[in-house]
Amino acid sequence: MRIVTRPDFDGVVCAVILYEALDIKKPVKWVEPDKIQKNQVDIHREDILANLPYHEKCLQWFDHHVSNRIDKPFEGAFETAPSAAGVVYRYYQDRLKRDYRELIRETDKIDSADLSLDEVVHPEKYPYVLLSMTISNHKSKDELYWNRLVELLGKNDILTVLNDTEVQKRGKAVVQQNADFKKHLINNTELQKQVSITDFRSFKKAPTGNRFLVYSLFPEAVVSVKIRFDDFDRENVIVSVGHSIFNRNCNVNAGLMLLEFEGGGHRGAGACSFHVSMADSYIPKIIKTLTKNENNEPES
Repeated sequence: MRIVTRPDFDGVVCAVILYEALDIKKPVKWVEPDKIQKNQVDIHREDILANLPYHEKCLQWFDHHVSNRIDKPFEGAFETAPSAAGVVYRYYQDRLKRDYRELIRETDKIDSADLSLDEVVHPEKYPYVLLSMTISNHKSKDELYWNRLVELLGKNDILTVLNDTEVQKRGKAVVQQNADFKKHLINNTELQKQVSITDFRSFKKAPTGNRFLVYSLFPEAVVSVKIRFDDFDRENVIVSVGHSIFNRNCNVNAGLMLLEFEGGGHRGAGACSFHVSMADSYIPKIIKTLTKNENNEPES
């Protein structure tokens, strides 16, 4: 039995819960959602997928992204919920010995972007927010760190986790990184009507930082678009879309919209990845849909 999940804070907490509930021994398989969508991952019959699109070979599946909903029977649970970790927690709650209510509450808050302006601008004052931002580099070399967080969060309270040497090091780096990221956002973002568009394709390696910071810098925008090349292959472009968490007037379901462009996600946030040859077709269509700001959800 193996856990297959996404390398973000929600995915890490999913792994924490699944490890205790099922007494799994194998290491986590860390996977990005588009790799599942494009069938680029070898999924086994005993794999448990969490915070990822469904795969027909898996034993169990847990998710909360509206664009990933399926209509056929499966083992596991799906809810349109603030976090996938919360879905896993409710399913296996009776098997858990530790009290994870605080961890799940904070994961719900972070993954649903239910943050205050002060939490966005000064994450160093908020332990869980800061910890979540240390998981920003989705390169395979960081797998040891993701696994370390799973182990730490499964055994310790948040203050003990933050006192870990590697976590402290990365937390300090986050604070500096966010200061640099703010400058990059200001210099590489333009407004089209109520849409902020950040284009990092001119960088050899795209700047990274607090994904909510753009909303504090461009309060007129109701939604953000970030465009960059894949760090692993400049033949692929990644577009991330997110509703502003401070100016909540975007009517477009981002996850449903991005299904048309080889992606998906939540109503309020999502991403897509595609070959560079499609950029001139896809990107203007995404921006046009967002500037029109019309509800794209089917009537129930």
